[in-house]
Amino acid sequence: MPSRPSTLFADLDVRVETDVPLARHTWYGIGGPADFLVHPQSVEALTTLVWRAKRESIPVRVLGSGANLLVADEGVDGIVLKLDAPCFTELRYNARGNVEALRVGAGADLAKTLNDTVRRGLEGLSPLAGIPASVGGAVRMNAGGAYGAIGDAIHSIGCVSETGEMRVYPASELAFGYRSTNIPDPIIVWAAFRLQDTDPVALRKRVMEIFNFKKSTQPLADHSAGCMFKNPTDPKSGERVSAGKLIDLAGLKGASVHGAEVSERHGNFVTVKPGTPARDVVELVRQVKARVHAVHGIDLHCEVVYWSRGGGRESAGNEVMS
Repeated sequence: MPSRPSTLFADLDVRVETDVPLARHTWYGIGGPADFLVHPQSVEALTTLVWRAKRESIPVRVLGSGANLLVADEGVDGIVLKLDAPCFTELRYNARGNVEALRVGAGADLAKTLNDTVRRGLEGLSPLAGIPASVGGAVRMNAGGAYGAIGDAIHSIGCVSETGEMRVYPASELAFGYRSTNIPDPIIVWAAFRLQDTDPVALRKRVMEIFNFKKSTQPLADHSAGCMFKNPTDPKSGERVSAGKLIDLAGLKGASVHGAEVSERHGNFVTVKPGTPARDVVELVRQVKARVHAVHGIDLHCEVVYWSRGGGRESAGNEVMS
């Protein structure tokens, strides 16, 4: 960072925190600090800040709900953005005729957004019940599960490029794959979804069924970051297989490195005890990957993002665990 960070922030409508422990901002509740946690208060402030950071080669990362994130013990350098101002969290439904579209700020909570559509009897986001994420984070990784993915409902998205330009992409220009998208820009600002009128009682019942299924099979009460690994493709069959099942069959449930442990309830969850160093999670992930490869001949790749110093933008540093 420059010796006087005020040259980046002083004239912008932003709120800046320095040396902020990121542990309190992640579901794991562990990891080191961010040099600067910046809360832009307007889209204009965000675009200008991103442009300046690019000009000075300062890494920029976006912090969503922290549900899919592990932060290194030494923390992260550069700028961590938190899009929690009202302009990045508001929900807007189309104002005329029957409601058929919703535009949501990327910083909005996915669960609250889903609940709002359910109350209105609007179908489109129900497959995302029980998934903890910000809207932007969910779109970035095409969050979903057996019932569907967020990309299925996308109408368009608004992004900020690495040079600070606002860009809009219709669904026709986007490709959503398994835990992946082709979104070229580093920061998602908003997403618009297609919705359909439906019976609100039946919709609420469906959402509760999906949520209760996840609650019954996943260790939601423990400190984890959700599924640690993506479901890999079996090289023999060419079909995607359950990472949790592979881990279970390899005899790894309950395996641990100090305070980090493979959940007994679901093999694809790595849980931690309070105060566990992030390096213990990284080492356990390494051991799980090695054992699964030795038993099944299949390589696992992390779904959880790993942030470390010198890692660069957004999901940089994830190669340490993948």
